[in-house]
This record gives sequence, structure tokens and C-alpha cells, in this order.
Amino acid sequence: MLILSLCHGSGHDSAAVVADDYEILSAVQAERVTRKKGDGPYAHAPTIAAALKAAGAELRDVQAFAATAGAAPIQFFRWPWWKTPARVLRRKLLRAGRGTVPVLRHRDYFLPEKVLEFVGLPGRTPFFLCNHHFAHALTALFHAEWPDALLYTADGGGDAVYYSVNHFSGGKIRELYDDRTKPPPHQAHSVGLAYGFMTEALGFRPNRHEGKLTGLAAYGKPDMREKLGERFSVGADGIIRADFADHGKDMRAFVRSVARQTSPENAAASIQKLLEDLILESIGVFRKKTGATRVGLAGGVFANVALNRKIAEAPGVEDVFIFPAMGDEGLAVGGALQFLLQRDGPEKWLSQRRPLRDVYWGGEYDDEVSGVFRAPDLEKIEGDTAENAANLLAAGKIVALFCGRMEFGPRALGARSILASPARREINDTLNQRLERTEFMPFAPYVLEQDADAVFEIPSASRRAMRFMTITCMVRPEWREKIPAVVHVDGTARPQIVRDEENPLYAGILREFKRRTGLPILVNTSFNAHEEPIVHSPSECLRALRDGRVDYIATKGGLWGVRGES
Repeated sequence: MLILSLCHGSGHDSAAVVADDYEILSAVQAERVTRKKGDGPYAHAPTIAAALKAAGAELRDVQAFAATAGAAPIQFFRWPWWKTPARVLRRKLLRAGRGTVPVLRHRDYFLPEKVLEFVGLPGRTPFFLCNHHFAHALTALFHAEWPDALLYTADGGGDAVYYSVNHFSGGKIRELYDDRTKPPPHQAHSVGLAYGFMTEALGFRPNRHEGKLTGLAAYGKPDMREKLGERFSVGADGIIRADFADHGKDMRAFVRSVARQTSPENAAASIQKLLEDLILESIGVFRKKTGATRVGLAGGVFANVALNRKIAEAPGVEDVFIFPAMGDEGLAVGGALQFLLQRDGPEKWLSQRRPLRDVYWGGEYDDEVSGVFRAPDLEKIEGDTAENAANLLAAGKIVALFCGRMEFGPRALGARSILASPARREINDTLNQRLERTEFMPFAPYVLEQDADAVFEIPSASRRAMRFMTITCMVRPEWREKIPAVVHVDGTARPQIVRDEENPLYAGILREFKRRTGLPILVNTSFNAHEEPIVHSPSECLRALRDGRVDYIATKGGLWGVRGES
């Protein structure tokens, strides 16, 4: 059965997934299509079209439709508002956005046939509206073949829920906690939301720049941790609570007031410490209750790679897996999985689980590169692509990699990446200037599987997560001065462990670079300028080359540069 699954309506990070039952055929984020960072349009037709094209399918082939709840156009609802005072209705509509209704509050009035018509599917198509946090949890469980695990989700909010905890054991998934009812749903108790408010208070954009706070935190001291913690607590039951009366106004004002009392780096360090303390304590309580030694994580909070490291290094944790598309874009995968769980039952669903090899699920444009790059101002560098790219990297050049199907999720993992030598710290300044990025953000390394342990201190619990660059670790002391471009101020790095099977060109360039320099590491940063989505098509890739963002572009069809500059 061909399933179309959408995450939409949250205002950010929309995505479309096409699956043939349990096999993901494609996954595309809206931002890559619209070119608006973090974009979240409702049921965005071009995103659906891109996902169908990447899957080699057409809309008429779709046999089932799954979607997340969220703010939806008002015409998708029956009209119960005659009971609602006009002033209250106006307030509800304004909160949800012009012409929309917060769907979760009104699930009973939702009209699936209107959505199907809007997407272009027949009204008889099976329709499934998924549970936000349970969909998050299923992405972690399905892609790690564990016999038992604690599944923990946390974010800034979804379906009026901030956290969920499930225990998988004995072939059953048992809900331990879902905060729809306690604490009260209108009371803000999300530390993820507080992190977003601190992001805003320090002049960054929430739901987009939280990673900047994680990087900035390493430069500061958590001098306001106790002040922030006065409003949060973890009960003996493991539940995180807060005493804010309003889910936006009260918490935002408090976080802003704390931010004004210290430096930006100390404010970042303080909210980072609060996040780590609360989540670690909460997970610890639930692990003790269940005896679970494996932890599956999803939700936007777990984009925080420093937090993930602390969880993996907690005593008794044997394995941690963070679904690589941990934010709301991953719900498009989770929605399809939840539909299949309902359709087939847990026994069959669990038998279909499989380890995640890669997330190269987007569009592939390798056949179009030669045509797009056939221009008089460009030249193709003859010879072996991996060898040529390694030579250029060893000489200090910046080489972008554009090959195969695009990655799904927030990380560039070798399909749309910018590569550089890690030997000189000054390359960070060069990259930041050319990409117009923030100077304190560290760049990530990638390493071949056989070299990983020689360079990094990798706890066994972190190894699975490091395939997808979702966790940090310490760089071994003897390597820190050899690869300074990828070592953060606290001695950590966020490596990606790679193998030939998933991306032979990506691995081959590194292997050739090591042969020339003795360094088993290359810088890998996402192929985009500041505030732009990762490049999607060859034309965007070519623009970056012409604009001087990179020196060369490596593709499966060869290596390209601007004529006269090679």
C-alpha cells in the first residue's frame, strides 16, 4: 500500500513522506522546496509533488493518507462555533493564524474528506490523523531493533503535549506518561519551550536557532541555573513541572528577565544546564521504574547534541538512538508508522522493524548536473573525483559535495555537504565569512568507521547515534591540535561515522585525504549560506559556486570549478 504522510500545520518544519508499507521511498522537507528556512505551509502541494517524484510515484498511486494535527484552514471543520462567544472565537482564530482553527481542540469537528479534496485525493482514501508525540516515539523504536527500551519525547509542544514516555517490553508499548491531562494542558511546563524563549531573548529566532545557544553555552558559566530552576521541578514520578500560569506570556517574561541579569554566554550556559538537569533526572526516574537500559529519543529537544551526550553517558545506559529527523519534519515518518501500527497490529509492526542505514530519502539530480553545469564560465576537472577533491582539500580549498539523494532532517550527511581540511583553525573564519555564519558555532567532522575510535572517545551507547551526527563526544587529547577546526572550546566534537556502503564518494574523498595528509578527518558542514535551507537542486548548487561560497563542487559525474580560478 502506498502511503502519503504529511507533517503540516505547526507553522514550521513541514514535510512529506511516501512509503510503500514499511519501506520509506522518499521524504522531503518543505523548506528545501520553498527555499524558506524552517517553512511550514499546510499540505504544501509542491512538497508533496517533490516527494512523489523522488519516490517514482504519482498522486493517483496513493492508497492511504496520514497527517499530523495542527492549525488547519477553517473550511476543514464543521461549524460548532454558534455556541462560542464572538470575542472568544476571534481570539482562538488569531492565535492559530488568520483563517485557521487549532485542530487539536476540535478533532470531533474535523472533516477528513475536505483535507483529501484539498490534497487531491479521492474522498474514499483511508485517512489517519496521528498523535504528535506517539508518532515521534515510533520513529525511534522502529529504527532500532531493541527487545526493550524507554521511549522519551520532548519538544516545545505538539497536540498540546510537551512530553511523553513509553516503555517497550515483551512486544508491547506501554504508555507511562502523556501530559495531556496532568499538569493542566494550559500550564507551561516545557523546558524545551523555555529554551526557545531564551533563544529569542538573546536575539536569535526560536524554532530555528536553538543550536546557536548550544554552541554559545560552552563559552559561559551557568550562573543563572538556580534562578531558572526556581520555576521548574521533577517529581518523584519523573514528571517535569513548572509553575507558569500561561504557556507563552508568563514563561517568556520570566526567561527574558533572567537573560537580562547576565551575559549572553552565561544565559545560554544556564538554560543548557537547566535542560540537561531536568531531562536527565526525568529519564533517570523512568529508567529506574522500568529497568530500561536502552533509550529512544525524538522531538525537537533532542536536536540538542550536548544533552544527548549526557543521556548516553548516564550510568547504566547501554544504547541511545535519536531519530535523525528528530524535529517536526520527522512526524511525517512517524505518522506513516502509526497508521501501519493501527492497520496491522503490534506483532506484525514489530516484525517489520529495521536498523536505519541512512536518511538519503530526498530527490536525486545526478543526471541533471552535467547539463546544468555546461556553461562557458565553468570547467570540469578531469580525473578521479575523489583523488582530485582530496588534493584540493589538502591544499586548503573548500569543496562542496552534491551527490545522490538528499538527506532528510536538519543535518548534512554527505549528500549536500561542504568539506574542508580540519588542520587549520582559520578555516572556520573563512567558512563563516563565505557562508555568512555565526563565528562561535563549531563545525562538525566526519570520520571513517575504522578510524573513529583512534580520534574520538566514543562511549558504546553513543556509537549508533554517531552515524547521524546527533550527539557529541570528547576528542582525544593527542588529536585536538591536529584537527583544531572541528574541536569545540570544551574539547568536544559532533562527528559522523561513515561507511562506504551508504555513500562511497563521501567516504572515498576522506580516504584519499587521509592518504595525502595523514589526517583521518574532514570538516563537514551543511551546503547552505546562513539562513538558507540546504541546497536542493543543481541550479542552487551552481549559484553557490558562482557566488564564491565554495571553490569546487564534487558530484558523481566529476569535479567542477569556475574557469580560470582552478
